[in-house]
Amino acid sequence: MSDLKELLLRPPRLTLAVAESLTCGHLQAQIGAISGASDFFLGGITAYTLEQKVRHLGVDRAQAEPVAAVSAEVARQMARGACAFFGSDLALATTGYAEPAPARGVRQPQAYWALVHRQADNSEVVHHGWVEQPGATRVEMQEAVAAAALAALVGFLREFRG
Repeated sequence: MSDLKELLLRPPRLTLAVAESLTCGHLQAQIGAISGASDFFLGGITAYTLEQKVRHLGVDRAQAEPVAAVSAEVARQMARGACAFFGSDLALATTGYAEPAPARGVRQPQAYWALVHRQADNSEVVHHGWVEQPGATRVEMQEAVAAAALAALVGFLREFRG
């Protein structure tokens, strides 16, 4: 995680925000554990329900309702919303199921993460991924998704920084 700080603070300095659902603070805790995180981390929001995702992150209700707010597109909208809410250059977002949800046809823990990098010209670079953890406990899934999102961020920054 020390790589993350160095990669974000290299010129041009970049800022980071987080929008979490299923990870429920795990991303923010890992980022906040980095000494000097206040130099790049602007903050995070845990928007657990569809109502809060719509209200605080600008998630499109019409797109989110049919998928119970769990899709790559919803994760992207959450990340975009976190960039706007905090005024950050980068944002990570997570959404999914930390445990099976048989009523929704979800047999095993599964989730999406998204990374949005807002460019100076207001365009954006988006990366997203999918995590499945058959047999994982709720907390194991939350930790796995947080780790996947953070690893993707570090990988993106290494490539971006050349």
